[in-house]
Amino acid sequence: MTANHLPKTMLPLEKEVEAAVQGQRELASLLSTKFETQRIDIFDKEDKPHTLVLPTSALRLLVDILGELAIGNAVKVVPVHAELTSQEAADLLNVSRPHLVKMLEEGAIPFTKTGRHRRIRFSDLMAFKQRRDDESQDAMEELAQQAQELGMGYGE
Repeated sequence: MTANHLPKTMLPLEKEVEAAVQGQRELASLLSTKFETQRIDIFDKEDKPHTLVLPTSALRLLVDILGELAIGNAVKVVPVHAELTSQEAADLLNVSRPHLVKMLEEGAIPFTKTGRHRRIRFSDLMAFKQRRDDESQDAMEELAQQAQELGMGYGE
C-alpha cells in the first residue's frame, strides 16, 4: 500500500470528539490484560451484534487514535513500509517541501527516485524525526544546565 492510497485526512466533528473521549476512557480501562486477542461486539444497522476477535495490540492502537480524536486532532494511519511523496514527508515533519528536498539531497534521509519523483520510506522518515527530536531534547537540557550554572533562575 502506497501513501497515495491513504484516505483523506479530516478533522473530527464535535460529536466524534465526544464519542472518542468516552470510547478511549472505556476501552483503555478494559485493555489491562495479558491476552493477545480480545473479543468485542459490533452492532450492524439492524442492531444485531457481531462478535469479532481482534489483536489486543490493534485495540491499544485504537485507544491512541481515540485519544488524538478526543483532543480534536485528525489521525492518519500509515503503514510502516509505506512510501511517501516529498510533500507528504514534508507535512509530517512540518517543514516546507523545498527544505525537505534539500535535506534529502544532503543525505539526511534516505530516499529513492521513481523517474523524477522522490519517495521516502515512512520508517526512514520516522527514524530521522526521532533523531532530530532527541538532538533537540539534548540541546534543551544542555541550555537548561548552562542557565543553572550561570544562576539565571532556572531550576532553583
